[in-house]
Amino acid sequence: MKLEITLVIAAAAALLNLWLSVRVGRVRTSQKVFVGDGGNDIVIRRMRAHANFIEYTPFFLILLALIELASGSSLWLWGVSIVFIVARIAHAFGMDLDNKLRMFGILGTMLVLLGMAIWAIVIAYSGMAFTGGEMPAGVPA
Repeated sequence: MKLEITLVIAAAAALLNLWLSVRVGRVRTSQKVFVGDGGNDIVIRRMRAHANFIEYTPFFLILLALIELASGSSLWLWGVSIVFIVARIAHAFGMDLDNKLRMFGILGTMLVLLGMAIWAIVIAYSGMAFTGGEMPAGVPA
């Protein structure tokens, strides 16, 4: 199985991580803060946006891969994956602007993770996992 959704979204997450890293580097250079945060508010905000991305993304990608592996690709998985990426971008901009984008990013991320965690548990305990549209022969439902 190719895990197409996971591959595309993991690549998008890697690019987003690089973008967040560049944003931190640029503000560090402009503010002349080369180690730590220097007590500089914008450096702190950019560092937290990047760190927050790194805190949530591994859990998301693990759940995405396991759900896709267990139940196959679906429009639902594409949808929640796109919501996650958009939420993380909104959070980064929201950390700079201190506005509703940050709240959208937080809520979007948490709701996606909650939904995927619940779905993973449902798959694990309901026999909903399948390959190619049906349960393999000899596997109890």
